[in-house]
Amino acid sequence: MRTGRLRTVHPVLWAGWAALAAGAVLCVIGWYGISGERFAERQLPYLASCTVPGAALIVAGAVLLTQGRNALAAARVEELYGLLVAAGSGDTDDAGRAAALPLAVSGDLLMVPGGTLWHRADCPLVAGKVEAVPVDAKLLAGGELGPCPICDPAGETG
Repeated sequence: MRTGRLRTVHPVLWAGWAALAAGAVLCVIGWYGISGERFAERQLPYLASCTVPGAALIVAGAVLLTQGRNALAAARVEELYGLLVAAGSGDTDDAGRAAALPLAVSGDLLMVPGGTLWHRADCPLVAGKVEAVPVDAKLLAGGELGPCPICDPAGETG
């Protein structure tokens, strides 16, 4: 599953390597020309025609290589994301069924004094809390307590 973006990255990488090589050749020619001249005024043409453009080509090649590698990495991330999304879409039925199962199934109902919700005894919000007490029927009948949205005990007493 190669994307079209990967194919467009390779010319940028090749151009970067070509610019680096051409810049290195120009710098070597400039150095060789400058080293054979004794006077600075005779060295300037080599400096202007070979060394400076060679250095500019080296910088341009480095920029092209960096851009090409970043684009290549981005294309690979997109490809992996596509594979992840394709693999994840097949598992949604299992995830939906797991989310539909209640977290707690105990028949005993508890509440925390001063709280506004009632819970199943094995609800993660009250499990292990020593202050949780059995639900007072008067509070439940009076509508002062609502069902916990986590353990959903509304189906228990209905």
